[in-house]
Amino acid sequence: MTTPPTSAALADFRVDGALGFWEIAAVRPDRVAVVAADGAETTFGELRARADAVAAGLIGLGLSAGDTVALVMANEPAFLTVQLATSQIGMYLTPVNRHLTALEIAYILDNSDAAVLVTAGVPVALVAEAADLAGLPPERRFAVGCAPGFRDFGELAGPAATGSSPASFSRRVGDTMLYSSGTTGRPKGVRRALRDMTPEQSLSRGLPLMRARYGMPPGPGTHLVVAPLYHAAPNGFALMALHLGQTLVLMDKWDAEQALALVQRYGVTSTHMVPTMFHRLLALPHSVRNSCDLSSLEYVVHAGAPCPVLDKQRMLEWWGPIIFEYYSSTEGGGTAVGPQDWLRHPGTVGRAWPDAEVRILDGAGDEVPAGKVGGVYFHNDIDFEYHKDPEKTAAARHGMFYTAGDLGHLDQDGWLFLSDRRGDLIISGGVNIYPAEVEEALLSHPAVADVGVIGLPDPEWGATVHAVVQPTEDAVAGDDLADEILRFCADRLARFKRPRTLEFRPVPRTLTGKLSRSALRRAVLGEGTD
Repeated sequence: MTTPPTSAALADFRVDGALGFWEIAAVRPDRVAVVAADGAETTFGELRARADAVAAGLIGLGLSAGDTVALVMANEPAFLTVQLATSQIGMYLTPVNRHLTALEIAYILDNSDAAVLVTAGVPVALVAEAADLAGLPPERRFAVGCAPGFRDFGELAGPAATGSSPASFSRRVGDTMLYSSGTTGRPKGVRRALRDMTPEQSLSRGLPLMRARYGMPPGPGTHLVVAPLYHAAPNGFALMALHLGQTLVLMDKWDAEQALALVQRYGVTSTHMVPTMFHRLLALPHSVRNSCDLSSLEYVVHAGAPCPVLDKQRMLEWWGPIIFEYYSSTEGGGTAVGPQDWLRHPGTVGRAWPDAEVRILDGAGDEVPAGKVGGVYFHNDIDFEYHKDPEKTAAARHGMFYTAGDLGHLDQDGWLFLSDRRGDLIISGGVNIYPAEVEEALLSHPAVADVGVIGLPDPEWGATVHAVVQPTEDAVAGDDLADEILRFCADRLARFKRPRTLEFRPVPRTLTGKLSRSALRRAVLGEGTD
């Protein structure tokens, strides 16, 4: 277990002697905490008052430590309000991708045992349908602003609106339970045991770890949130920045030119990106790229997908040696690399975190020598389980080590290089898409006899979803059927999961009936190894 840092070691992480958001809000209530996408500002004091009120409101509804609150929300200040509330009363927060379909949202609401749902910036009819399907009572549904079928969010955060003090409550650190898609076609909730400590006790361990793992500098600054807060990494880095006393500037939708303008306008010092964003920034005309003053940037971290070496080199030439990279998963554990080390080892995703260990194992669970590709396994002091799925939890483990299913190799000096982000995984714009989930939806169409889904290389997105469909004997393959099948996906899959392209041909399977993705790739791309 990680040794708790001394008081002196925490000095760099304090603001006027205060550690973490709640203490900072008490000593610097007028400090700007959040700048919304529309430019509206919320101070630390205002955000704490609202978070405390929501915490009291959740307890008033009968919730207690260990219960789950779900969010289906855009990048709104209310997102942070609810997260800060649950994180100080020992509850789980489950942020849900707001681009999912009603069926997909309903599954997560049901599987996570969500006791309360809060939404904002999302079509309420969609969320209401999902809540109905999940059987969530209307009195447990809240929306920011007036929305049919939802209680107003102000009712949950009433004390903050009236100016009265929220009810006292016992403070205990909570956690997020994020859903990581699985190869079986159903997402998995990554659940960690709640720790019996206050938020400040947790931060005294977590903040120094962030610096040790990612090279994240403490101190004052402004953090630009360019990606959805429902994703693990943008969420984690934004919360850490807030706990360092930094101002969060929220973007609700990524736009490369706007991101540069926001860096200049607010003197942004840090941000978290994915390689697709680098690609779009580099695609801007030089006149646009050179029009903004980016000298305030001190720290840029990226992950989420393999980054093309050329794009990384060009970004380092443009922004200088301030770009850090890491490789990790929702389950925990990881590697990281700073800019100078990356230039000496181009293409690496780093060496193991100080509190983690990485091993490369073969199919029998034996460690392989340096340079040989195998499964990437991690071990650290963070334990997890896949919610309500002990079989999948056990399948991800080998002794004290666990894997997210990725393949890679270590060199002689311990630098990790990824060979593949799972044989079947498609990463499009930094978002994981699992073919099995797409295939499940396509197979429910009556004209589809068999289907296989792969990723096609794309210079901007990294990959796009491509479906190979074997139609039934009575179906007529052609453009009309292809259009019909793609329309059919609209009600069953989020937009980012839907096939961009579709073709008709036999789907290769082994003698045991298993889909042969290597044969499928050979047929479509002229390549293929699982």
